[in-house]
Amino acid sequence: MENLGVPLLVQLCLAFGVAGLLWPEKFVGVFDVLMFPWPASFRTVRANSIAAILLSLSWLLSMLVRAH
Repeated sequence: MENLGVPLLVQLCLAFGVAGLLWPEKFVGVFDVLMFPWPASFRTVRANSIAAILLSLSWLLSMLVRAH
């Protein structure tokens, strides 16, 4: 069970990243709360979604390298 933590985190980052790219209007309200002093826009949601996808890919690569 302890081996499922990182792959689950990778899947969550990938899922939220893709969802943020496909439906940014649904995430703008969440980003308004998270980024309080700054107004959230579709551009910031898309930038954070791309960053989440890149983060999940880097974790996936590190898991593959560690496995071999």
